[in-house]
Amino acid sequence: MLDETPHFANLPNRPGVGYKPQHYSALTTDPGDVGWLEIHAENYMSSGGRPLAQLRHLCERFPISVHGVGLSIGGEGPLDPEHLSRLKHLVGWLNPTVFSEHLAWSTHDGAFLNDLLPLPYTQATLTRVSDHIDQLQNTIGRQMMLENPSSYLAFSESTWSEPDFLRELANRTGCGLLLDVNNVFVSATNLHTDPKDYIDAYPLDKVGEIHLGGHDEDQDDHGRPLLIDSHGKAVVDPVWALLDHTLALSGPRPILIEWDNDVPDWPVLHAEAARASQALAEVPA
Repeated sequence: MLDETPHFANLPNRPGVGYKPQHYSALTTDPGDVGWLEIHAENYMSSGGRPLAQLRHLCERFPISVHGVGLSIGGEGPLDPEHLSRLKHLVGWLNPTVFSEHLAWSTHDGAFLNDLLPLPYTQATLTRVSDHIDQLQNTIGRQMMLENPSSYLAFSESTWSEPDFLRELANRTGCGLLLDVNNVFVSATNLHTDPKDYIDAYPLDKVGEIHLGGHDEDQDDHGRPLLIDSHGKAVVDPVWALLDHTLALSGPRPILIEWDNDVPDWPVLHAEAARASQALAEVPA
């Protein structure tokens, strides 16, 4: 744990969007409801070029949230020191408002898997992930936020519920939490649980950012619904309803619209941000 872990810096309680270069012109001329931007850290670890030049310009106009997707913070092996070094350099010059990563693993025996895979919630996992969070926070010199994963199966060896596991991680390490409401809906559908029960049990006081995104619908081998967290479609109405339930308990929070695949034209993405803005406007301060 950091010697004096600060409270996570506050993004504005407004909608943000995941930044895509094709939206650069619209964001710099008429961002509308959008009050902040998120980038994926791994896209900006190079030494120069147009992407970094555009990002330098955008960070003068918008608060920036940096979201890591490749650290494998839940992996059994040690964190990659080269990846940590690149993260430290990026966070050092960009000075983002917040940095976040996933409660997941994506590497094994030196191989990178193109997915964010869930973990069994055991005492051994808790100790390992806590150590990794401490190492990351000490390396980048600031508090991070940790995001709940989307799940497609449950581990029989788990001895903690996911909300309790995340609460304990936050208590041990001082990290904040990033609540992905779409992930909650996806996991609850796949595991046949109630997403509202999950939100009711979640440590909402530790949440510094909320994510919304789209998912794909499929079926498992028994013909039951199977949802895939794809970030390639608009947010569906049941997820918007779950957001309303969340905000009624948490109060206003910064809300990110994630759309990473089949990225639409700006008016479509902005319409999602405007709907998030309306959801926030209906929450008592």
